[in-house]
Amino acid sequence: MARQPPTLEDVAREAGVSRATVSRVVNGIRNVDPTIQDAVRSAIERTGYIPNSAARSLVTRRAETVALVVSGAGDNDSEGEHNAFASQVLSDPFFGRVVSGVIGFLRPRSIHPVLMFAESEAARRQVLAYLRQGRADGALIFSTHAADPLPALLTAENLPCVLFARPAVATPVSYVDLGHQEGGRLAAEHLLARGCRRIATVTGPLDLPAAQDRLTGFRDAVARRGHPCVPFAEGGFTLDSGAAATARLLSEHPGIDGLFVASDLMAQGACRTLREHGRRVPEDVAVVGFDDSVTAATCRPQLTTIRQPMEEMAATMARILQEHIEGTRTAPTSVIFEPELVVRRSA
Repeated sequence: MARQPPTLEDVAREAGVSRATVSRVVNGIRNVDPTIQDAVRSAIERTGYIPNSAARSLVTRRAETVALVVSGAGDNDSEGEHNAFASQVLSDPFFGRVVSGVIGFLRPRSIHPVLMFAESEAARRQVLAYLRQGRADGALIFSTHAADPLPALLTAENLPCVLFARPAVATPVSYVDLGHQEGGRLAAEHLLARGCRRIATVTGPLDLPAAQDRLTGFRDAVARRGHPCVPFAEGGFTLDSGAAATARLLSEHPGIDGLFVASDLMAQGACRTLREHGRRVPEDVAVVGFDDSVTAATCRPQLTTIRQPMEEMAATMARILQEHIEGTRTAPTSVIFEPELVVRRSA
């Protein structure tokens, strides 16, 4: 005889609570103690109970999905541009860690992400329509451009959303970010402690607050140690841009002995350029990256880097969004995580 699927009663027995309490947790009804919510969710995982999503939606009037939106500020709606944008995003190890953190929070709550791209005006209209129609309960926004208009469009319509990283333009919206200036400082102090004296940096796109802050923190820490001028070249958070920016720096400042590169992917490109120019890492040039992505471990040599806890940051985004959707949080909020130096072989 086939085994019967677990029921609300099975979950209630496993959690040691009433059937009504399990129903309230499953349906997202408020006023359930957080400790009890966690116990019920753990019981759901242990029993393998699958809520009836159709019935749940009737009770909650929610779609039980959130839009995971990667957004830019372009206007070109050609298929080629869309494919190039999507390919760049999906090949970036940063994005994989973000998705892991989002799913890790949403899955136990029977909420599912829908990946959407908003790199053009037409694509942004599609995202807005999707949310207006209630097909997703809110949006987690990952902007790749400082001039991205999507956050302001969403907040103007009171659509629940949370941003990854502080918006470049002041907007009353919740966001999660990292102490980027502190990360730049950690990189500078590590290079200086290694004895590097001719230090330079490859920045991210300087219209983004994160890139500006990493540069500011790095410059400030180096200046405090008596180095008033730090050469820099701007990159685009891609491997090739890191390689090209490093080549520009070497042509203008051939004596560089320490390099802070504002993303691991760019740092991998920087290491490639250094090898092509006959520079050993770290013997001739010490290199520090940023992110602690999978690239840091696969790069040769493995990268010393500044870690940002992306999985935890993404999960926090999802938690804040759920609070906005449920109405337990009404005002915008911000959560800032602290960076950490991870020492490997490159510096």
